[in-house]
Order: sequence, then C-alpha cells, then structure tokens
Amino acid sequence: MESALIRESNLLDQGIHALSGLLGPEWQVTQRPNKSKVFDAALEVKAEGDSTFTQLLVEVTQAVPPRFVVERLVPKVELLREVNHYTNLLVVAPWISSQARDLLRQNGIAYLDLTGNVDIRVPRPAIIIHTVGAERAPRSVPRESSRTTLAGPKAGRLVRLLAEVRPPHRATDLHLTSGLSLPYVSRLLDTLEDQLLIRRKGRIIREVDWGQLLRARAQETSLLSHGSYRGFLAPNGVPALLQEIPRLSMEYIDGLAVTGSLAAQRFVQVAVGGQLVLYVAPWLDSDDVADELGLLPVADGADVLLLTEPDPFVRTGAEFVDGVQYVALSQAALDCLAGPGRMPAEGEALLDFMGSNPKEWRRATQNGGKPPSVQH
Repeated sequence: MESALIRESNLLDQGIHALSGLLGPEWQVTQRPNKSKVFDAALEVKAEGDSTFTQLLVEVTQAVPPRFVVERLVPKVELLREVNHYTNLLVVAPWISSQARDLLRQNGIAYLDLTGNVDIRVPRPAIIIHTVGAERAPRSVPRESSRTTLAGPKAGRLVRLLAEVRPPHRATDLHLTSGLSLPYVSRLLDTLEDQLLIRRKGRIIREVDWGQLLRARAQETSLLSHGSYRGFLAPNGVPALLQEIPRLSMEYIDGLAVTGSLAAQRFVQVAVGGQLVLYVAPWLDSDDVADELGLLPVADGADVLLLTEPDPFVRTGAEFVDGVQYVALSQAALDCLAGPGRMPAEGEALLDFMGSNPKEWRRATQNGGKPPSVQH
C-alpha cells in the first residue's frame, strides 16, 4: 500500500510540474489543502497579478479505462457541478487511451497524461490547452497485472470472433470455437468490458462495439511486427503476379493469402495499387515462395511483402477469387488499421463499408470459426 501511495504522490507531482510548464511562468499552480476525501488533491490556478483563480480537483489514477470514466468519473463530476459550477475535475494519469480521452472531453472532464495528452478548458480565468501525446501506451506505463491486453495472436482470434459473429455470446462458446483456454477468454472479456467494447448482462455478452474493438486491437499490434517479413520486387508487376499464383501447386495456393491494401480494394477504393502483402503459411518457406513466383529480394522499394502468418486463424474465413486466396474482411480491416503508410485510411474506409454491409461479413453463429490446421 505504501509503495502505491508513493507512486500516486509522484504522479501528482509530475502532473503539477507538467501543467505549470504548459501554462508558463506567468501562471501559478498551487496545491491547496484537500478537504474532500472524494478527490486526491486540490489545485489553485491563477495568473500572476490577477485575483481571479480556478480550482481543479484532481483524480490521480494509474489507468483510465473507459468504463472507469463512465461509472466512476462522470457521477463524480455531475455531483461536483451541483455543488460548485466553477470547480473543475482534472484527471492525471501516466497514459490515457484515445477512447477514454473522447469520453472525458464529451463529459467536460479535463485530463493530463505524462505522454503529453492534455485537454484543459476553463472559462474563468480563460485557459484552453489541448495537446496530443502518445497514441499507444508506452512500455514504461505499468499495466494491471490482472489484466489481459489486446496484444498477441490469441487476442486476435477472440477479437475476430466477437466482431464477426453477432451476439449473444457466452465465454464457454468463445473458448470452444477459438481453441483458447477458458481462463484466458474470461480475463480478456473483463478487459474488453472495462474498455466498453462489449456489454454483458450477467454472463451473456449482449452488445459488441465491433468497430471500436477492431481499432483497439490494431492499436496494440503492428502488421509488420507481429510476424517476420521480407520485401521483394515483382519484375512484371503486381497484377501479373496475381495471375501467376493460381498456376502454382495447391500447396502454395492454399498457403498464400492476400491482406492489406489489395484485400481492402476488393470493397473500397481509397487509392489505386499498393504493395501486395501475402501471408505465408508455416508449411511454406518464403525463399521457396519467392523462387516459385520469380520475385527479386530488395532492401528498398519492395512491391511485394511476404509475411509469415503469426497464427493460422488469420486465414479463417478467407475466400478464393480467381484462384487467389484473400483474408476475410475483418482480418483485412485489422491489418490495414495496423499497417504503415496509407493503409490505416484504407482500414477506416473498410470499416465504413462493413458498417453499411453487415451481411457481407457478419454471421449469426460461430460455426466454422475454428482455425485452419497449421499443417498442410
């Protein structure tokens, strides 16, 4: 308990220091005696030579999950406004996610995290500060040991199932369909509920915010880091290469799956062309694939990326078009959102398409959701 209090005290000190730096030398930030046991600290903020000041009641916390904002902070600030309309609530944390920041702004709650995400708006004296810091949690930010994150291949399986299959869901069904352990599924569902990505009634998942769920998963991973990849040049161009794939043996046809820009362009057109990103199944060797397709290894300017699939589940729901395998819509959206360059924009366009055309990709049951075999 003592070490936790020390960390909280240090976090408050760092928050006050950051706020003072943003306001500049002509402003004073003074910690006042905190008479309230509901908040962690009280700050007085005023410009030098001006008697007008504002009071900020501070909530210091190691984590700000969206559920914490809705269930804990919003009721606090509503009560605060009933008592004193001119007192403001400021949340100080090591890092605050974009979803939590949106909720805080919607409810008029100021925030400051130590990566530089700040939004403070006070009418009197007039203070408007808005800066953008880290979009992803730095490694230095402590995670709750009891929380399972959206990083890693296992989380990708559960995210795909929750997005693609319309609720209701039970943890036991998700466990059986995904091949993941029931304790892991239960822990990750707790995390998703904290982030307001799912809603449960009792033990049944009744709602899934699949768009935000896919975005949240993409923020925790990277297309080019969750599996090894190599860049190549197609001498005759990508369109000619796509015509070559169906001429390969079935071993190669089954083990190669298109994702990224070219998978998205089957449904949306943000731009023309782009790199061909191919998942390579574990029974294939990238060098052999390159030889079969006549690809030339290059250090820069690659128009083909051979990406070792991190989990066979990425091919779940894939379909063949003109003899070429393309990943499912939800996997393509995930990979684009987590990809480099213009790919995140293509991922957002794909999410818009998916929202308007749910019959193209969502299904009513989990039947068929098990991962393909890792052996050919």
